[in-house]
Amino acid sequence: MPQTILITGASSGLGAEMARQFAEHGYDLALCARRTDRLEDLRAEILAEHADHGHEQPRIALRSLDVTDSDAVFTTFRSFKEELGHLDRVVVNAGLGKGAPLGTGRFDANLETAMTNFIGALAQTEAAMEVFRAQESGHLVMVSSMSAMRGLPKALTTYAATKAGVAHLAEGLRTELYGTKLQKKIKVTVLYPGYIASEMNDNVAGEAPLMASTEKGVRAMVAAIEKEVGDACVPPLPWAALAPVMKHAPLPLLKRLI
Repeated sequence: MPQTILITGASSGLGAEMARQFAEHGYDLALCARRTDRLEDLRAEILAEHADHGHEQPRIALRSLDVTDSDAVFTTFRSFKEELGHLDRVVVNAGLGKGAPLGTGRFDANLETAMTNFIGALAQTEAAMEVFRAQESGHLVMVSSMSAMRGLPKALTTYAATKAGVAHLAEGLRTELYGTKLQKKIKVTVLYPGYIASEMNDNVAGEAPLMASTEKGVRAMVAAIEKEVGDACVPPLPWAALAPVMKHAPLPLLKRLI
């Protein structure tokens, strides 16, 4: 029986490309996002691709979901579990990149990012773990960011803080499971993507010389997920090497780097 993977924020960018690549790997898909028209287009694209190559068609379940609606998150995850019978992996991917320097009158943008990226991720993690504890198996994948390595200035301050928060959320869960009967049955992975082309970072694409293509960046993410690593900077080059620099560089050097 094919493995199932639930991906939030699957209507575009990293989420949509993960859906394509996991479908290539033979997974059944549970995809949710606010824009259901894009999910329908993505499902049609994936099914057509499989038909063209004579591959077995994956099951692809779709739901509309705004992750800031906590009740809807639980309802959606439970309904996916009921429809597909089992959830092997859940990728907490839905996120927002809005932000402004603190104290400049754009609390609304920072609040929206905080609610989506942290509170929304908390709801998704709770809903996923409810399913995994009942199954006594599963793999939680938290999509953080290289920005989580260090507090960042200006428009990135709130975004970076949320991505550090969700990484700690997942790492705390891994610590809780360690040494229990569920340690080998429920896995937790934290991904730290660097610059990967997506809708979220279209506005900085020209300023980011280390930007990886969506396909290449997501291929690194999928590889790390399938290996069930504890954490991974993706793509590994150059981000694994830059991570300790970002964490430990003196502030004057960090300011020059960013």
